[in-house]
Amino acid sequence: MMGVDDTLDDATEQTAPVWAVFGDLMAGLLGAFVLILVGVLVVQIDLVASLKQEVEKRQMEEQRRMALEKALAIPLASGRVTVHNGRIGISGSVLFATGSDELRSEGRQLLKSLVQPLLVYLRERDEMLMVSGFTDNTTLLRGPQQRFADNLELSAQRALTVARALIDEGMPSSQVFAAAFGAEQPVADNADEKGRAQNRRVEMAPVPKASNAKPARNE
Repeated sequence: MMGVDDTLDDATEQTAPVWAVFGDLMAGLLGAFVLILVGVLVVQIDLVASLKQEVEKRQMEEQRRMALEKALAIPLASGRVTVHNGRIGISGSVLFATGSDELRSEGRQLLKSLVQPLLVYLRERDEMLMVSGFTDNTTLLRGPQQRFADNLELSAQRALTVARALIDEGMPSSQVFAAAFGAEQPVADNADEKGRAQNRRVEMAPVPKASNAKPARNE
């Protein structure tokens, strides 16, 4: 016959595993909660860091834009030059006749007025100038007077002409280079003449200089 003590022992043995399982469950839940909390904190820290970097980038871009506009205040006031996203834009009609890479006299004078303020801006930031030529998407007509195979070649020659004109007016050749885009990267719709006129343009953009550092040799 079982005594009272035996009955209590059996009850204790049945209850102990239940509490042990409950304790393990709570420990597991607490561990999962801590992991989730740590994960959330890490994500928030990354978001804050990314936001800070983006704010600093925007501030630097704004300061850059303001400095460029200040340097080109006089040409900008004339309305023949624009600055957008750090790129200096000049309408192709100001610089060249249709289908030509020969500078108009007013275009040369405009470029001359840009050299000194650009030199100051570039030297202060140790940058160089990229001159880019763009056209509309109109196919060039073949003929004895047509010197260019396509719009890409025309845009390349125009960019080179502008770069050389800047050099002639005092821009060091080491601080300027030319690039051609043809009809790529239009800023307006080529469906009408107004849009095509906007796409025929030359842009100048200050860019960082390539690093002159040479890779170290293994001894």
